[in-house]
Amino acid sequence: MTADHQSVHHDQSAHDQPHDHPDDHPLAPVAEADYRAAMARFASGVTIVTTCLDGVDHAMTASAFTSVSLSPPLVLVCVEKIARFHSAVLSAGTWGVSVLTDDHHHVATRLAHRGRPLRGQLDGIPVHRGLTGAALLSAAAARLECRTVAVHDGGDHSIVVGEVVGSDTPPDPAPALVYYAGGYHAVSTRTDPDLQV
Repeated sequence: MTADHQSVHHDQSAHDQPHDHPDDHPLAPVAEADYRAAMARFASGVTIVTTCLDGVDHAMTASAFTSVSLSPPLVLVCVEKIARFHSAVLSAGTWGVSVLTDDHHHVATRLAHRGRPLRGQLDGIPVHRGLTGAALLSAAAARLECRTVAVHDGGDHSIVVGEVVGSDTPPDPAPALVYYAGGYHAVSTRTDPDLQV
């Protein structure tokens, strides 16, 4: 038999071995402490989200806020289901967002505190009313007003999507407030040309 016609022995042992199926090793969620530690490394802006229901102001500090779409203009905020604000914002159907500057860290801390009295929680904070009737911080870096267009389940939170029906960006705001590693920090106004996009 020539080299061109040598018989080839096929080893079937590899084909006979069982293969792991993805379902044999289901992916499990990480521990809550590990998840918290990882997310603490993600710097995010800080907002105060407000709504008005039956003449009563409701407010909460939120860093889980982001843009969704440019056309139509959509944003979302994640609201904990057990929070008092949850039922209020879903019932009202409209809400406001005030983007905080670094001199508002005390406001962020105050409105993140659980169990605070509902009435009078905005006392001493300069606000004005927008199109939706929600209270907007007068000294915010930016203000948006939204109409709820969708609500999605997000585990222990609801993902509330709103169409932006009003916005305001005052000139020359103070440096932005960010939340990072479990605390509030000011964003430096210094710019690095190498980081410009």
